[in-house]
This record gives sequence, C-alpha cells and structure tokens, in this order.
Amino acid sequence: MKENLEFSIKRICFDENYQPSDSTRLTTNFANLARGSSRQENLRNTLKMIDNRFNSLADWDNPTGDRYAVALEIISVEVEMGTDDAAAVFPLIEILQTSIIDSRTGAHIDGIAGNNFSSYVRDYDFSVLLPAYNNKRAVFGTPEDFGDLHGKLFKYFVSSDAYKAHFWKPPVICISASSSKVYQRTANQHPALGVEYLQNELSSTDHYFAKMGMQVRFFMPPNSVAPLAFYFFGDLLGDYTDLELIGTISTMETFQKIYRPEIYNANSVAGRVYQPSLKHQDYSLTKIVYDREERSQLAVKQGRFTEENFIKPYRQTLEQWAANCAL
Repeated sequence: MKENLEFSIKRICFDENYQPSDSTRLTTNFANLARGSSRQENLRNTLKMIDNRFNSLADWDNPTGDRYAVALEIISVEVEMGTDDAAAVFPLIEILQTSIIDSRTGAHIDGIAGNNFSSYVRDYDFSVLLPAYNNKRAVFGTPEDFGDLHGKLFKYFVSSDAYKAHFWKPPVICISASSSKVYQRTANQHPALGVEYLQNELSSTDHYFAKMGMQVRFFMPPNSVAPLAFYFFGDLLGDYTDLELIGTISTMETFQKIYRPEIYNANSVAGRVYQPSLKHQDYSLTKIVYDREERSQLAVKQGRFTEENFIKPYRQTLEQWAANCAL
C-alpha cells in the first residue's frame, strides 16, 4: 500500500432520473428509492418532500413557501490500494452534498457535505465482524479495536487534499436517534435545529462515530416529531448557517420519514422524556415504496463483499498503515 492513501471523488446528481451504478452501495437511502417499478415516482415524491420541508423551515421572506429548492449530489469516494506497480481501487464511502437554489435571487448556495453516510467498511464491522465476535459470548460486547480502522480511514479522508479541493467545511452526518436510549428535552433551542435533547448514555453508534473524530448532539427541528442525531466536527451551531443546516434537516428528515415512519412520521410528538421505538403503531406512511427487510439483508451481503475484496487481501498492509497513521 502507498504510504499516503489517495482518494478519488466522483459526483452524480440525485434527481428523478437517477439510477444507481454497479459500484453503488445498495443499502444507501438514495439507492433504495431508485429501484423497482416505482423508482421514478419514488424519486420525484422524495425530492418534493425535501423542497417542501426546506421552505417550511426557511419561511422568512418566503410568503408563498416555494422560494427554495434543494439540489443533491451523491459523492462517491474511492481509495487507491496496493503498490505503485499494482494499484487497486476500492469504493470506500458515499455521502451527499446539498445545494440550495434561491429562485428569487438566482443564487446557488453550497450546503453541507455528509448528510447521509454510507460505508462498506462499516457494513463489514457491524454485519460481519460484530456478529462473529458475539457468536459464542453470553453477553453482547465489542472488540477493543472495533471501528479503529474505519475511523482512521474516515479522518484521513476528511483531512486529505481531495476533500479540501471539493468541500470548504467539515461534514455533518444526520441519522436516526438510537431506539435503545432515552432522551431528555432541554431548554436550549436553535432557530433551525430546534429543541435540543440530551441522551442518557452513548450508543454503540456514538462510540463508532467518535472513532471517526465526530461528536454528537440531538435536536428536534420545528414541527418535527422526534429528535435527529447530528454528528459533526467543531461547532455545529457556530460553523454552519441556518440555510446550510436546513438543507441537511430537510433532506435527512425526509429519508427518515420514509425509512423509520414509526419514529419520524409518528402522529404524536416526542415528550420531555423520550425513547424512540420501531414498534410504535400510531404513525402515518408516506406514498413512497421502500423495502426495509431487503435493506438489512443487503448490509450483510455488502459486509461480506468488503471482507473478501478489501479486508482479507489487504489485511497486513491495512494494519501497517493504521499503525503508522498519526491521526
């Protein structure tokens, strides 16, 4: 392996004509929507939901509620492996880049990179390595070095010249709050992010993202029904504008309403003390078709793909690189 990993970045528009490439990690939010007989209707309705949510949050100087539109690009990151003589390329992660189109001024405003987070190595860690580790254990646990390699690869990418050439701010990842934890509402309120919730303890996902260098805060945006988890570097409230944050909220809340309607499309709002539950029955469905069972099966398949094509053939060189990595 080269001493300094090299990353390549590819972009593709996520619009109603989007079709996943053969190298796309199929468990991603956007890839799931873009398959099957309902694919174009799925995509069109999803994008409309995102735009509507954005305008409902960015309601100043927006009397008709249609001033803004959100454009999305899928960012695919590949890492070059092997020696200088025999290089191999492996698809490492996929994220989303938001852009905000202001129909009143004609401006195209850069949003936040990150949002959705898709990782083949994370699939391996959670769907292959972790089940094997716990197969003969009476009490569930994680290996001491769980997530170390993934964390170093991610931090190395964010600090790389390739990242800095494409994005001018650190990424923010927005996902569902953990259904195994309890959240307490606070008095802290942000105009875009909404009301902050505090978690009773860190989840396994929080620990995993911590190894990626990211901390977490939980906010329930205005007119939402449950808090979202925001993973970030630096200062979430100070480093990003309201429009940038609203781009992330509108995109990722829409995905969560589709994938976890029991939590994010519930018919009741989270209380002062709140624990999300996928067994909750009082919720509404969107008109968007999604197969959650298929997604869980694909995570295992793609974890095994990573094991066979990345972890096993490059184990020694990956361990050597990680040992010498200063991050």
